[in-house]
Amino acid sequence: MGVYATATIIFLLPLVAKMTEIPPGCKIRITSKGLEMLKYETQKFVEQELGNITMPEMHGKEGRFQYSITDVKITELNLTADLSFQPTAGLLFEVHNSSITVNFQRRILYWFFYDEGPINASAEGVNIHTALDLAKDEFGRLKISNVTCGASIAKMRAKFGGTLGRVYDFVATFLTTGMRFILNQQICPALNHAALVLINQLLETIPVRAEVDKYVGIDYSLLSDPVVTGTSLDMDFRGMFYDLQNEKDTLVNYAVNPVVREYDRMIYLALSEYFFDSGLYSYFKGGVFRMHISNDRMPKDLEMLLRTTYFGAIMMLNPALMEAPISLELEVTSAPTSTIKTSGASVAVHSGVRVLALPPGKAPVQLSSMTMESKFNAKVSMRGKRLSIHLDLRRFKIFSNQSALESLALIPLQAPLKTMLQITVVPLINNYTKRGVRIPLPDGIDFIEEVVEYHNGYIIVGANLHFRSGLRELIERKQAGETDNADEH
Repeated sequence: MGVYATATIIFLLPLVAKMTEIPPGCKIRITSKGLEMLKYETQKFVEQELGNITMPEMHGKEGRFQYSITDVKITELNLTADLSFQPTAGLLFEVHNSSITVNFQRRILYWFFYDEGPINASAEGVNIHTALDLAKDEFGRLKISNVTCGASIAKMRAKFGGTLGRVYDFVATFLTTGMRFILNQQICPALNHAALVLINQLLETIPVRAEVDKYVGIDYSLLSDPVVTGTSLDMDFRGMFYDLQNEKDTLVNYAVNPVVREYDRMIYLALSEYFFDSGLYSYFKGGVFRMHISNDRMPKDLEMLLRTTYFGAIMMLNPALMEAPISLELEVTSAPTSTIKTSGASVAVHSGVRVLALPPGKAPVQLSSMTMESKFNAKVSMRGKRLSIHLDLRRFKIFSNQSALESLALIPLQAPLKTMLQITVVPLINNYTKRGVRIPLPDGIDFIEEVVEYHNGYIIVGANLHFRSGLRELIERKQAGETDNADEH
């Protein structure tokens, strides 16, 4: 291979690698404002975890003193904490110059004097430095992959009471030195367990590959490790729907890669046209877009108009069909597609319509077939952490599959068929889609104060966050096997 060919290949490698990257259908950005709320919940959680620290009993002898320390309990924590982004890695939780109050029972023998009672000790100058590395696991799930923790206690004071309090105050230094060492050794293991076990259990409630309904599922697997800067945490998700009956038959993503530039809100959700198109494609492949309108669902004036329009066809086929009910069979012939512009979102649908006579006790008789082209305005909204879409019929057109002349004859049917779609079909679709689809957030955390913005090729939902309960309660619910039922309504 020549030098020129080698140089060309080297030059093209980055371009080829970029072309093979899978664009995200869904992006989430958490900003510093979102981290500020998370800091409050994290501090409460850390205080609860440190408050549960158990410390071993201490027994020993110092000169003529014999002592026993039991029932060690942390009674109060005064933490000054901060949570920040750690660029390229994850999050950094720090505690500075804080204090921890400890209560324990003493039993001390000095010569022939025996004394017992409570001791209140205060650990001062408590500093904790905990770095949390965030990554995607082999299933594409967000997790804390590593914890680096360091803790130190500057000093510890103890106040003795009781009969011999002043006599053996000098052993306070000895006792508190031991307590300080033990307490210092307990902080990081407690925080490591809290992050690697408990918080990761909460992250497991984020859907990665889950059923949406009996027809389709959704894939929210991370495409790469989170990107962390000093002001945000960005995550790229696949954001792809799939047919439950054929999970490998999925739509290829050629959509625009969403760009999030905002930082004003706590969280931003970006969804490309691919997110919506993959859903429409999967429902189409699942055979959902078929509808039969007859009997009570058929408007009487439309049925009369259809009977009049196809009077000649009925007479030619069989005059006995004049009294047979008329029905419409609608079937989407290709996967609907979405278009997102700064002016809003729309969905284009191409359908086949068959006009059928339904003679009692006999097979349906086709009177005609036509093509229907319709365009819907799509309004995207969020509730909690469920994304839903409301459709309004914007444009409607029908034409015959037989001839241009018959297409002209169908003009009187345009308005009645459009009205039928508006009062029969569209409400059914909106009733189905109003439940929405869950976005990739953990249980117990919701969007509030949402604002939807439309861009060319994607939408961005900016919102603030609301915790329905504390991290400890959410984790306990997960451990108990409870689901976030509030998201289902």
